[in-house]
Amino acid sequence: MAPDLKTSSCSVFHPLLPVGHMYQNTPFSPVCSLSAALMAPKCFFSSLFVLFFSFCNVAFSFEPLNMEVEALIAIRSGLHDPHGVLSNWDEDSVDPCSWAMITCSPDNLVIGLGAPSQNLSGTLSGRIGNLTNLQQVLLQNNNISGELPPELGLLPKLQSLDLSNNGFSGSVPESLGHLASLRYLRLNNNSLSGSFPESLSRIPQLSFLDLSYNNLSGPVPLFPTRTFNIVGNPLICGNRRTEECSRTAIPSSLPFLLDSSAQKRSKAKKLGIAMGASVGGSSLLLLLALVLFLCRRKRQKNQWILGLGDREEEEGAVMVGLGNLRRFTLRELRAATENFSGRNVLGKGGFGHVYRGRLADSTVVAVKRLRADAVGSGNGEAQFRTEVEMISLAVHRNLLRLLGYCAASGERLLVYPFMPNGSVAARLRGKPPLDWSTRKRIALGAARGLLYLHEQCDPKIIHRDVKAANVLLDDCCEAVVGDFGLAKLLDHGDSHVTTAVRGTVGHIAPEYLSTGQSSDKTDVFGFGILLLELISGRRVLEFGKGPNQNQKGAMLDWVYANYHLGH
Repeated sequence: MAPDLKTSSCSVFHPLLPVGHMYQNTPFSPVCSLSAALMAPKCFFSSLFVLFFSFCNVAFSFEPLNMEVEALIAIRSGLHDPHGVLSNWDEDSVDPCSWAMITCSPDNLVIGLGAPSQNLSGTLSGRIGNLTNLQQVLLQNNNISGELPPELGLLPKLQSLDLSNNGFSGSVPESLGHLASLRYLRLNNNSLSGSFPESLSRIPQLSFLDLSYNNLSGPVPLFPTRTFNIVGNPLICGNRRTEECSRTAIPSSLPFLLDSSAQKRSKAKKLGIAMGASVGGSSLLLLLALVLFLCRRKRQKNQWILGLGDREEEEGAVMVGLGNLRRFTLRELRAATENFSGRNVLGKGGFGHVYRGRLADSTVVAVKRLRADAVGSGNGEAQFRTEVEMISLAVHRNLLRLLGYCAASGERLLVYPFMPNGSVAARLRGKPPLDWSTRKRIALGAARGLLYLHEQCDPKIIHRDVKAANVLLDDCCEAVVGDFGLAKLLDHGDSHVTTAVRGTVGHIAPEYLSTGQSSDKTDVFGFGILLLELISGRRVLEFGKGPNQNQKGAMLDWVYANYHLGH
């Protein structure tokens, strides 16, 4: 009998356990039934024994990891967690990478802290400044209060900081101006006060800034940031007539949403210039001024502060959206893929074709061109953008990160990082074959990614097409689950009850096939089939003989037959 993994002191298998445990009462659970089979061979116990001591030795000797554990425990201590989403943060652990809401790099360094919409309250500990490898902090839509810790300015690699829709008060720390890598900053819908943070104007890479609906005051410095929102701050200079406001420098290329009186003053000034030109007798200059005025008004009208207009961007332009999600132009992606040339096709699937592309900065990407039925009609584009933004919030080391999207001219395209090692399905049939330790690591990585989608995304994301072809391998041969969220995106609806079953023959759970209603158990079934593919190294429909060879679920028939024969 296989040992009870819950008593094991090594946490390497811990991320897999909740998946099997959650669904142990299902009629057929490949996860649960395979866990014993995976651990049966004696060689497996030997390798596990060696792995245990080598892992623990490395972990205990890696001092920065202990510092990260201490910092995370301090953060948890300052927060009230009514739903227990941080309950597996164990202060006796040396590996925080298996903890909920934590993302780690391939080197096991904490690079992401994401717990949005979890009803967290309390205060944010200044010990967060000890997590010097953090790249993303996403704690939006909670009830966290107190002052923003100045120690946030000690995170040199931080790229995205979203603390919006909380109860933070006090001033914006000047130390945030030291975040040289910061690109995306949202502090909107809090109770922040004090003078406008001039230090933020010195962040060289800042592309998105939202400080709306706070109580900030004073002049607004000159910001190179393209997407910039300060509405809802009644004491900002746009609503004041004091001498202090005359020092405000507002970039002419940015359409600030200030009060109507400021807009009237701006119009009056331009009208005065036009009248002066008329009085001067220069009708030609008057005509030119009117043309320029109207063009500028039109351009400003189209460039909304949040950068979500429907217009096609100029070539090379970048739109930054939710979570640093980049909006590409259709012209840009056509150039990257050589007009979607057939020689750049990486794969073909149920959602569309995937093309290899090279952007203008020489970055190699994978561009998924969704099928025509993904375009939809009516509010399809708005729904598409909403779903894409939800997908972009799923950030985990075992999930394929969405870089950006394009929605223009009837096209829907998604842009992902290029994975040079291809898919697990291709590697299983390649030469040399994958060794057992690599297959085991792939299974664990895929399980962690699915667990994140089911338990840590709000709302949860059901993949609906878990298979070896949708699990990619990064540079370190770590499993990266792709195509998550696409089934929901193509449905154009809020329900998981769909008119069309999404998935691949042989990987679809029986209840999903018969009822059209998917759940997290649908993905667990697909994950069990993935484990069978990893063990056997064969395709789902390669099993059986004669006329039964291409029957759906042939792999399960093969498993049942061998089980009853005692093989």
